[in-house]
Amino acid sequence: MEEVLNVYQRPPDPQRPLVCFDEASKQLVDHVKVPIEATTQHPRIIDYEYQRNGTGNIFMMYAPLEGRREALVTQRRTKVDYAHAIRHLVDVMYPDAEKIVLVQDNLNTHKPASLYAAFPPEEARRLINRLEIHYTPKHGSWLNMAEIELGILSRQCLDRRISDRDTLRHEVAAWQRRRNDQLARVNWQFTTADARVKLKRLYPTTEPINSPTNRNN
Repeated sequence: MEEVLNVYQRPPDPQRPLVCFDEASKQLVDHVKVPIEATTQHPRIIDYEYQRNGTGNIFMMYAPLEGRREALVTQRRTKVDYAHAIRHLVDVMYPDAEKIVLVQDNLNTHKPASLYAAFPPEEARRLINRLEIHYTPKHGSWLNMAEIELGILSRQCLDRRISDRDTLRHEVAAWQRRRNDQLARVNWQFTTADARVKLKRLYPTTEPINSPTNRNN
């Protein structure tokens, strides 16, 4: 936990941009009956029945110090999909960076080995050498600011029926442009010092050398 919090406190460095990475799925559903559009007499009426059209996956790459995010919509969330998202991060978002400081969770696909499943060894190694990876601890995904950004995306854009992947891609892209134009940032204020006070129960306890318990041993 402290490792991630210390990374967040680093000063901005254009050669070592900080990026938080996470992913989420969106169930795709369509209307069975055409909705009745709103009038001056009643709001828009949507029938409760719906048709499932599979799911779409969203990879979120959020640079908190820049107020910049890129969300990639994919069909699946496999190792190969993750690897291609990382290559987009390295070669499209930050082609000139010396290292990309990457914060992500411990999902089984979020590993350097996934790059070897998608690319030849020399390409996988090239991408890995551009990354400085920091993992959030188990049950500590709330430390990942990309998770917060996905929550905002869900509330502002995805809290309705979306019928297909192309529509999902279009809607997410529109939301992304608006947020980036606003330079919207997560107001992160939780520090290592705060963690040592507010989450004291998570830290191991120690006893003084001269305590009665230790003298009896």
